[in-house]
Amino acid sequence: MFGTALMIVGGVIVVAVVAFWLIGERGSIMLPATWKSMKAYGIKGQLNLQGLHAYIYGRWTKQYVKFLINDVFPRLKSQGKKWLADRYHGKVLTQEQAREIITLNRDIPLRDLEQIIPYPIARDLVLHGPPDIVAYECACRHARSNPCQPTRVCMVIGQPFTDFILQHQPTKSNRLTQAEALELLHAEQSRGHMHSAWFKDALYGRFYAICNCCKCCCGGIEAMMKYGIPTLAPSGYIAQVDRSLCTACGSCVQACPFQAVSMNEDGIALDWQKCMGCGVCVESCPAQARSLVRDEGKGLPLDVRLMA
Repeated sequence: MFGTALMIVGGVIVVAVVAFWLIGERGSIMLPATWKSMKAYGIKGQLNLQGLHAYIYGRWTKQYVKFLINDVFPRLKSQGKKWLADRYHGKVLTQEQAREIITLNRDIPLRDLEQIIPYPIARDLVLHGPPDIVAYECACRHARSNPCQPTRVCMVIGQPFTDFILQHQPTKSNRLTQAEALELLHAEQSRGHMHSAWFKDALYGRFYAICNCCKCCCGGIEAMMKYGIPTLAPSGYIAQVDRSLCTACGSCVQACPFQAVSMNEDGIALDWQKCMGCGVCVESCPAQARSLVRDEGKGLPLDVRLMA
């Protein structure tokens, strides 16, 4: 009796998922990328609603992220904060690390991920090279009344995500060559923005995007700085200053997304705990007095060159 009831409930869930997908597809036959995603998740992924969750995230990314920023983050208690971070989190990347992922030319299995990404997902991952890359409108920037420009700065990485976004968001996305992706990275760095690799449990529990984040709009930075949700893991580096070159102009204080740099009577001071090793202060320093150095206390870098 219980088994029969369970099968009925499972059938209802699958029918509900398919119906929701059809509504999302505007009542038409499902787009090829949707079928591909459904098959990738399989029956188990539909029953546990992971497939539906992924569909909602990809189909209505702007609304999803806006809901997180405005309604979920402010209401989370301590246990909820850890639960969310375990399922939706990013890894800060240096410019060089981001470039290496974009220019990957062969498949690389990532190792020691528990030291790179200190969360319970994404333990078994292969980065495929050369990567399939799509530029996508930043949902965090679109959630703001006066967002930083430009807004098409998120880079979706790999199948089936890239095809899904291109087919469902044709006016909000475009495919990138490696050269175009590198140009986007460089342009965002020159604007004082940081790079981060994002993982989400609903999206096969794997890496799916490189975001170019500004401290004014980024929901991940806001979740961490304003609400204490540990959504970002440090790059594995920390900033240092050459005091013989430093003029104490304060540019790095203004630029730091994590409020890790301050001024005192001795000049520039760094809060080790807050520094995420993003390199924004390095780029902003007119005296070229700042640099990034490896720090084992900040975990291992997401550096594909070291993982071959």
